[in-house]
Amino acid sequence: MSTKINADKAPKPVGLYPHARRVGNLLFLSGVGPRTAGSDANDSGVPGLKLDHNGNFIEFDFEAQCRSVFDNVRAVLEASGAKWENLVDVTVFLVNMKRDFKTYNKVYAEYFKDNQTCRTTVEINSLPTPIAIELKCVAALDE
Repeated sequence: MSTKINADKAPKPVGLYPHARRVGNLLFLSGVGPRTAGSDANDSGVPGLKLDHNGNFIEFDFEAQCRSVFDNVRAVLEASGAKWENLVDVTVFLVNMKRDFKTYNKVYAEYFKDNQTCRTTVEINSLPTPIAIELKCVAALDE
């Protein structure tokens, strides 16, 4: 048996899926990006990103996206009754490893200083909205 969880303080999913699902004492988060809460797939709502009418970058701040994605993960955890310290595994998807990994690694070290999770980082071609990072997380909860 599992429980679906949706977080009001996280951006709406871009498809038909919950923010998280709890199965026993494990919590599986769906992919979490940096869009701001209240934004949807038709509204970029990405911190540090401004696009022109052709979809070209006017402004791009990857560090702002990193911080926002971590805030969104925290919002989903809290809506699920979990804490940051419950995270045990993080899979990171970057659209440009060469450009963004150093910044990501720096910000990650700030957020995970006291809770060192397992982590996998992969580069992908694109994500479904104009974001440069997405996280897939697993947390272990107290029974």
